[in-house]
Amino acid sequence: MASPQAPVLQGSPRQGLAGATLGFFVGFAAIALFGVTAQTFKDALQLTPVMIGLLVATPSFSGSLLRIPFSAWVDTTGGRKPLLTLLGLSLCGMTGITLVVLMNDPQQLTPGFYPLLLGLGVLSGCGAATFSVGISQVSYWFPRARQGTAMGIYAGVGNLAPGIFTLILPFVLEALGLGTTYLIWLIFLGVGSGLYFWLACNAPYFQLLGRGLHPLEAAQIARQHGQELFPGGSTLASLRLSARSWKTWALVGIYFVTQGGFLSLTAWLPTYWKSFFAASAIAAGVLAALYSITTSLIRIVGGKLSDRIGGEKTAFLALLTLIAGAALLTISHDWGLSIVAEVVIGLGMGVGNAAVFKMVPQVMPEAVGGASGWVGGLGAFGGFVIPPVLGEIVRIQGEAGYASGFAVYIFLGAVAIALTAWLKRR
Repeated sequence: MASPQAPVLQGSPRQGLAGATLGFFVGFAAIALFGVTAQTFKDALQLTPVMIGLLVATPSFSGSLLRIPFSAWVDTTGGRKPLLTLLGLSLCGMTGITLVVLMNDPQQLTPGFYPLLLGLGVLSGCGAATFSVGISQVSYWFPRARQGTAMGIYAGVGNLAPGIFTLILPFVLEALGLGTTYLIWLIFLGVGSGLYFWLACNAPYFQLLGRGLHPLEAAQIARQHGQELFPGGSTLASLRLSARSWKTWALVGIYFVTQGGFLSLTAWLPTYWKSFFAASAIAAGVLAALYSITTSLIRIVGGKLSDRIGGEKTAFLALLTLIAGAALLTISHDWGLSIVAEVVIGLGMGVGNAAVFKMVPQVMPEAVGGASGWVGGLGAFGGFVIPPVLGEIVRIQGEAGYASGFAVYIFLGAVAIALTAWLKRR
């Protein structure tokens, strides 16, 4: 029998990383919830461009705002319980959507179903908030010297989920129909949540707290098992301290453009390709997936570049690239040029995302946890705000608005450059 001084603990850093990455991947797929199927709902529910923009953006509403409180929850109980809660809420939303489309022929859906779909989309989007929970969970498992690699794997693999789903769903939708598509997704979410429940485990400190040990004793034993990071003071105090600094809000603004822009385009691009270029559902899904996967993978490179030349310089280069891609999209009426443009804007957003979190500990070292919560939560809220704006531009300008609407990203990119310059000077 193990003695109280040397308790047997579960898991390892590798298992902690695998579990958190799995949970994030499974939950974050919700960003693609309505992107591929929006055209089907548009025809059945007689949706305007603004209503489509709002529909595809709903998962980002809960998926961004819930990052703040659930990230704070990790500091008291570890990541397992918060992440399972978010996956459970997402399962409830996905179950509702699946029942709606299975019990009603898509062509028989009436406009009255629209508010219900919005509500279920918000509930399903809770899974996207797993990002901040997993970040904290991985942080507590790994020593500082190895966190860069661990975070790169976590964010790089997890962020691939919307792109992969956007790539696969059109084929499933065409072959099996809307109801079966969401049923398969529900099964995937359920199985993935079960695997997370089986695989994931909290870092040693939180396991020991759960066994009733005093925090000081738990920290002492956890250090013997290799844990270096521990909750430092009150999370609420960290949120308050970081909220009083203009630097935090500058970073929120930059991340609103890069990560919020990434989420919004992941949801909007299938509609753009189908409506502006009359692409098939499969072609639109493949092209949107190209953007999403490129943006996710380049984030790993962006982290290494930020380590080499600094977060501010990396952010400048990323935002200039983003603006260049957006400018090309606004003028393009050519398939090839638009494909190049979406890749360029994706490169800018992916590298920019990495640069922002490189800057967080540099500009707010006294409240890194709180600043990360505000930046990750409110910055990602751009994924909810931007698509309805793009839809409104289409409503005003007609079909031409699908291209000219990308001027929004030129404006946002310029604002983000100004904020980066402000941070660098101060």
